Amino acid sequence: MKVQNNFTREDIAESLHIDFGLTKKDCIIFVNDIIEIIIEGLRNKGYVKIHNFGSFNVNRKKSRIGRNPKTMENVMISERNVLKFKPSKNIIEYINKQNDI
Repeated sequence: MKVQNNFTREDIAESLHIDFGLTKKDCIIFVNDIIEIIIEGLRNKGYVKIHNFGSFNVNRKKSRIGRNPKTMENVMISERNVLKFKPSKNIIEYINKQNDI
């Protein structure tokens, strides 16, 4: 598998196709289904935990006053949901081992 910084759904599907020999069409469907399951879990429950990978949480940010840095004008930033990811201890350990090499 080629190492890169940004992955698209197609990149992940291509990797599955090469590693497991499934059809590209089935791999794309598989990747899209997994992403849709994660999105639905976030929408319905506000969190998704993937064992040994990490957890995604939806947090609510209150509205606040911000400042346009160009004009220095105060602007109201509306209330919104933000997505946070917390990696599992296993992922953190793995990343730190890779950096020690």
